[in-house]
Amino acid sequence: MNDLCSISGLDPLWDWNVTWYTPHPDLTQCFQHTVLVWFPCIFLWFCSPLYLLHLWFTDRGRIPLTTLCCAKTVLGLCLASFGFLEVFYLLVRRSAEIQQHLVFLLSPVIRSLTMLLAVCMMQWERMKGCRSSVLLFLFWTLAVICSLVPLRGNIQQIVDKGFSTDAMPFVAFFIYFSLQLTQLILSCFSDQRPNTDKHTYRKSPCPEEDASFLSKMLFWWFGGLVVQGYRSPLQADDLWSLRDEDSSDRIIADLEGDWARECAKLQQMERSLSGSCPAGPKLTEQTQLLKKLKQEQSSGFCLFRVLARSFGPFFLRGTFCIIIHDAFMFSVPQVLSLLLGFMHDEDSPLWKGYMFAFLMFLLSSLQSLFNHQYMYSCFTVGMRVKTAVMGLVYRKSLLISGAARRSCTVGEIVNLVSTDTQKLMDMVVYFNAVWVAPIEITLCLFFLWQRLGPSALAGIATVILIFPLNGFIAKMRSKLQEVQMRYTDSRIKLMNEILSGIKILKFYAWERAFLEWVLGYREKELNALKRSQVLYSISIASFNSSSFLIAFAMFGVYVLIDDKNVLDAQKVFVSMALINILKTPLSQLPFAMSTTMQAIVSLKRLGKFLCQDELKPDSVNRELYSPEGGDGVVIESGTFGWSKEGPPCLRRIDVRVKKGSLVAVVGHVGSGKSSLLSAMLGETEKRSGQVSVKGSVAYVPQQAWIQNATLKDNIMFGQERKESWYHRVVEACALLPDLEILPAGDGTEIGEKGLNLSGGQKQRVSLARAVYRKADVYLLDDPLSAVDTHVGQHIFERVVGPRGLLKDKTRVLVTHGLSYLPQADLILVMVEGEITEMGSYLELMGRKGAFAEFIRVFAGNEHKERSQMGMEPPFLSSPFTPYLSISPSAPLLLLQVKLQMYVEYFRTIGTALIIPIILLYAFQQAASLAYNYWLSLWADDPIINGTQIDTDLKLGVFGALGFAQGVAIFGTTVAISLGGIIASRHLHQDLLSNVLRSPMAFFEVTPSGNLLNRFSKEVDAIDCMIPDGLKMMLGYLFKLLEVCIIVLVAMPFAGVVLLPLTLLYAFIQSFYVATSCQLRRLEAVSRSPIYTHFNETIQGASVIRAFSEQERFIQQANTRIDHNQTSYFPRFVATRWLAVNLEFLGNLLVLSAATLAVMGRNTLSPGIVGLAVSHSLQVTGILSWIVRSWTDVENNIVSVERVKEYADTPKEAPWTIEGSTLPLAWPIHGTMELEEYGLQYRKGLDWALRGVSLSIQEREKVGIVGRTGAGKSSLALGIFRILEAAKGEIYIDGINIAQIGLHELRSRITIIPQDPVLFSGSLRMNLDPFDSYSDEEVWRALELAHLKSFVSGLPDKLKHECSEGGENLSLGQRQLVCLARALLRKTKILVLDEATAAVDLETDNLIQSTIRTQFDDCTVLTIAHRLNTIMDYTRVIVMDRGLITEMDSPSNLISQRGQFYSMCQEAGLV
Repeated sequence: MNDLCSISGLDPLWDWNVTWYTPHPDLTQCFQHTVLVWFPCIFLWFCSPLYLLHLWFTDRGRIPLTTLCCAKTVLGLCLASFGFLEVFYLLVRRSAEIQQHLVFLLSPVIRSLTMLLAVCMMQWERMKGCRSSVLLFLFWTLAVICSLVPLRGNIQQIVDKGFSTDAMPFVAFFIYFSLQLTQLILSCFSDQRPNTDKHTYRKSPCPEEDASFLSKMLFWWFGGLVVQGYRSPLQADDLWSLRDEDSSDRIIADLEGDWARECAKLQQMERSLSGSCPAGPKLTEQTQLLKKLKQEQSSGFCLFRVLARSFGPFFLRGTFCIIIHDAFMFSVPQVLSLLLGFMHDEDSPLWKGYMFAFLMFLLSSLQSLFNHQYMYSCFTVGMRVKTAVMGLVYRKSLLISGAARRSCTVGEIVNLVSTDTQKLMDMVVYFNAVWVAPIEITLCLFFLWQRLGPSALAGIATVILIFPLNGFIAKMRSKLQEVQMRYTDSRIKLMNEILSGIKILKFYAWERAFLEWVLGYREKELNALKRSQVLYSISIASFNSSSFLIAFAMFGVYVLIDDKNVLDAQKVFVSMALINILKTPLSQLPFAMSTTMQAIVSLKRLGKFLCQDELKPDSVNRELYSPEGGDGVVIESGTFGWSKEGPPCLRRIDVRVKKGSLVAVVGHVGSGKSSLLSAMLGETEKRSGQVSVKGSVAYVPQQAWIQNATLKDNIMFGQERKESWYHRVVEACALLPDLEILPAGDGTEIGEKGLNLSGGQKQRVSLARAVYRKADVYLLDDPLSAVDTHVGQHIFERVVGPRGLLKDKTRVLVTHGLSYLPQADLILVMVEGEITEMGSYLELMGRKGAFAEFIRVFAGNEHKERSQMGMEPPFLSSPFTPYLSISPSAPLLLLQVKLQMYVEYFRTIGTALIIPIILLYAFQQAASLAYNYWLSLWADDPIINGTQIDTDLKLGVFGALGFAQGVAIFGTTVAISLGGIIASRHLHQDLLSNVLRSPMAFFEVTPSGNLLNRFSKEVDAIDCMIPDGLKMMLGYLFKLLEVCIIVLVAMPFAGVVLLPLTLLYAFIQSFYVATSCQLRRLEAVSRSPIYTHFNETIQGASVIRAFSEQERFIQQANTRIDHNQTSYFPRFVATRWLAVNLEFLGNLLVLSAATLAVMGRNTLSPGIVGLAVSHSLQVTGILSWIVRSWTDVENNIVSVERVKEYADTPKEAPWTIEGSTLPLAWPIHGTMELEEYGLQYRKGLDWALRGVSLSIQEREKVGIVGRTGAGKSSLALGIFRILEAAKGEIYIDGINIAQIGLHELRSRITIIPQDPVLFSGSLRMNLDPFDSYSDEEVWRALELAHLKSFVSGLPDKLKHECSEGGENLSLGQRQLVCLARALLRKTKILVLDEATAAVDLETDNLIQSTIRTQFDDCTVLTIAHRLNTIMDYTRVIVMDRGLITEMDSPSNLISQRGQFYSMCQEAGLV
């Protein structure tokens, strides 16, 4: 190169005297004409083959020839032509001495050819739909930067000499540079969308797709949303559509096939392994366990492999960014060392100082940019992993077999998509730290060794000591967390049961006992949390003091081992900068390892679930429907079980159901009726035989499954609306009267699990859904048990029966209603999983077998239909809203959290604790400031004879100040933690008390999920998130104050820079906090519908499968997940936008401090400069953490608002009244009087009871009957004051019940409710939660309730654990437990609210006989569903529209031939 330059008459390529050792630096002419020209060109030629290859495989459509593209092309051609013109000029002007101008000839040729390459690349990008070129942007940037030195030289030459006679080269260069700069500016913009781009038609596309490379790097494209969020609260419609590559459809479509292949390989491997196992004795339990663990690991690894294949390339892009970030991060301390060296060298030219200052700014800025590109990549991958895993789990939940479904509860499956996906997302962010952190630690220690020699080993020793301490603390905290989580789980589980069974709690006056039970768990939970927080405070103190401890150890050893070892500014502050870098990997490594281990566990859990057995599609042969005769459903020699192992649930099943026939399936509870329908649906494990079904299927389950959607959507279930057919179905299913009283007709939103519909309404909607489907085969699992007698008769005649809408369809009806059997074409009698008898009604009666005997015994009881509760539907009972439309989304909260919430929170903590916290923080930061300032004084200490004096004293003072800071840190963190626990205890107690004292109407309009969320997520936020956020925010605020003081003390003139930077900071922060809070709320609001839909789908999976609606539900799940991600994506981008902007401000402070230090080097010592600059380097991180922690506190303080919101809702009357004179034995007689008693569910609504006057005598037995909505159950609710009287009074034994406490009333009278609710716990606890009765009394009650033989047969007898909701007992057994409760209490007044609806006729008879004998001396009020049970009562009250229309003895009422007579006639009793 030197030879080439010398031929051209130029100086050598490099000359240190020209470039470095001079007050006026410059680059040699040779370097300027070769390297600076060729370097950008070589970069483009070197990178272009790979880039063009990438474009070859990319096709996003074709971009039309836009103005921007034309301008870039024209400028590129102009730049190319400039080079050729320059060559032409040289050839013309210097043709004689052309050999002496080879460099000047070669450079323009290379440059022009490169420009032509750039133009070709522009056009190729346009053809391939590339809208913003990374490569060309970098090329133009390099070209402009390389042209800056010649530009400066030309300007200097013109200033010094003026324009010479040959001004053409100057003009040409300036024009050329201007064109290059214009190209760079144009490359900062992206071109328009390609013509075939799918995004063109998308509503509100993501601006990231339209952003240029520079905009993406700096996150400028996000600015519009930040401004919009600042101006007005963001709504869901303001958010952008999800990018195509982030959408569920795209992600899961690619992933599903890959996972299916991996699953197939895994199953094949398992089969080959099990085949290779030697035959002989069975595997030991240990071997089986090992095999199971290996399978879980394999499935988890397979899932990881699938995810890595899909998302690995994008993740590697982020990994590349973190490597570049680390390179810049370690460069900064080296430049700081050069700056401090410059400060020490008085002869060094000033330009070097400015260069080092600018270099620090540039490196810090680039470090920041690459760090946030890495975080952006990680969060994007995390978001896609979440979408993928949720999609796979959802699809699996629709396919999972019955046995596998029983092994994982709904909660566990929902937990997979909530907790485990979050663990995977965390792993994506921190996974690289597992291998990057050790490298960073090694590099830090290497550079420290360079500075301090072997003394750096003392720092390593300190790190090694801190690690085990934190490891030990982490282990202890983990154990305490397990204990705490155990109590939290118990508390939440109990709260869930309390909210599910709140009506029972109120009926039995058990609220206070359950409140104490919850608070007991809460106290144990808080004690564990308190111990954990004290340990955490030790950990925080050790970590925050780690910089000091490492520095103290290294500097101490360094100065003590040799007197000649002196600490100057370079050693001290470069070492401190490296120690500050070291803190990050030290803190990240254990967290990253912990996160990775948790993610591995989650992968195993997810893999295990995704590899569970699926329902076999071949278990039922689905054949096309043909109109010819034949069989609609056939089962031949069928044996079925709910799992592969264990006894079968159905044996020797041979059934042929003719097309168009009605088959009735009868039998006792647990005889296998529902299992038979499940076998026809393919829901059971087929062990032998054949099942075939011809045509489409519609299924009505025993427990109606209702979606959280409108009534109309529940009926149509994804089908098109055909008006006339829809009307016929609604009328046939007796839904027209319900539509009239629903607030929005069939457009009324139905709450989760149909909470604003009664049992009968839910069942009719479920039936209407099936009928509307127009299927070929109908499987009806006892759909008439939940409706009134007359309604049941109407539905049978209009829908199921020989003249109903389904008369030509194949119908299999499970029923307890004996009156329907004569109209069935075939009756199947089931006993213990076998069909014992089969035939028509007449055939079976003629055989005089068990069926005929059963019919004769219960001939008068054939109608099992129960009347529904008779109160206005709960949606009309709300005192809070005029009409209830329950939807998954909650209203958006206000723009900013109210100041009152902060005031409320701090008031709860108390000023006695707040003032010491602030003083401790001030002391902590003062100690930190003092020991840092002391270090700077030590560094400036003069060196006398190669040593510094009083090093022991200096080291001692340094150590004392540092240890004082550590103690203060421990004190502040403990104080905040204790304050948080005090606040949390009070807020939880108030919430619990407010909820339990709320009336029933409150629970009917508030979804239990919302309430449970308050007790779990919101309380957890108050327990941990708010105190942790406050610790972080206050710590960093005081740290920032310390940095500002140091910079101002060192350079008072820095105040001129600090003030505008502070204003800019406040400006950016206000924008971010406003938008971030709204995005967080939008994300939270859109998250719960995902889990609601998951929950709903899992519970209704059998219905969805029966109707073959899987695809539609998968699409709905995708839509919900995408909707959530539309708010999650801008939320994490907002954090990146903030960090890039704030860190730029922090880097400006670094530039200011360094520049001011250079300017004042004659007056400033190296020590004070090192102190100021090294501290200013920390500002970027401090600013980001302040806003992040501030935002966390702001977001989580919402939890205080949510917990407090129930303080202002209406409350029930007091539970007890002080000074009450109520006799202990009240009521003694059990008389009851109602005087003009009126009841309204809410003021302004129709009366549920209209001036009822009634007198009930001692020991009288009164039956209450009436049609739906007559007011029967309203009367029961009024007696227990579940609803308060709107007018009139009720007197019991002469005492007005409105004047006594609710618990005093409810504990003295008893109800056997319609829905039998049990709580998880022992059977004895469910009967007698307060241990008020002896075991003998409990056994006696069980005997009278016909449960003694069952309980005696249980292994644990009275200690038998009931599962949640009592699910391990049958519905009938649960009802008998409720009867046993009543027998134990044995009060003078008993109310039966359709208490035998869930039991068969035989058990009903037993219950009725028990009530007649055991409650003979009591007043009994029965809301009747089977009229034969009240025919021997002293009086019957017939109600209609809230009035008593008839009241007399049953015989007299029948003789009067009124309303009661017609009801008896419908029931076949007259």
